[in-house]
Amino acid sequence: MRTQSLMQQALGPQWAALPAPLKTHYGLQAHTTHGGLSIAYPGFMSPLLSALRHLGALVNRRGEAVPTAVAKHMDGDTQHWRRSIRFADGQEIIFASHWQAGRDNRLTEYVNRHLGLCMAVEVKDDTLIYEGRHFVLRLGALKLPLPEWLLLGHTQISERALDESRFIMDFRITHPIFGEVYRYGGEFSV
Repeated sequence: MRTQSLMQQALGPQWAALPAPLKTHYGLQAHTTHGGLSIAYPGFMSPLLSALRHLGALVNRRGEAVPTAVAKHMDGDTQHWRRSIRFADGQEIIFASHWQAGRDNRLTEYVNRHLGLCMAVEVKDDTLIYEGRHFVLRLGALKLPLPEWLLLGHTQISERALDESRFIMDFRITHPIFGEVYRYGGEFSV
C-alpha cells in the first residue's frame, strides 16, 4: 500500500516545509478542491489552443474567476486529475491529466497517452514552485524529450498558502520570442 503521494515523493524532505493546504491538495487521499480560475492568453494563440484542446491540453477559453473543481485520485503509481471548469453560459470544459513521478524532484503530467510535460518541483519561501524542464513524447516504452521552446515555451507554476485551508496558484507559459502566451490562476479551498 502506498504511503506517500507523488508530490511527497518528488519533494522528499522539502515536503515538511509545504504549507498545510498544499499538503492536503497534494496528499495521498482522493479529494476535490474548489475555487475560481482566471484564464488569459493573447488572441493569436486561439487557433493553437483550439488544436491543443483536441489533444487534451489546456483550456481554450478566457474567463475571470470561473468556478472550478479539481478532483484527484491515485491509481497505483499514477495520480489522475480532473479539472471541471464551468463558465457562466453553462459550458463546462473538462481538463483531465495524469501524473507520474520521476527522479530528482521531477513529475510528468500527461494530457493524453503520448504528450506530457516534465517539471521539477521545490519549496521556496513557503511557496511550491514548478519549473518546466521539457515536454515528453511517449511512444510505447520510448519517452522522447522535446525542448519547451519547440512547442509553447517555458512553464512556471507557483502555489502559495493564504491560510490553513486556502491557497493561490499561478500557471504561466512564456515563449522566448512571443512572451507570455498563456496564463491561468486563482484561489482554491481544500
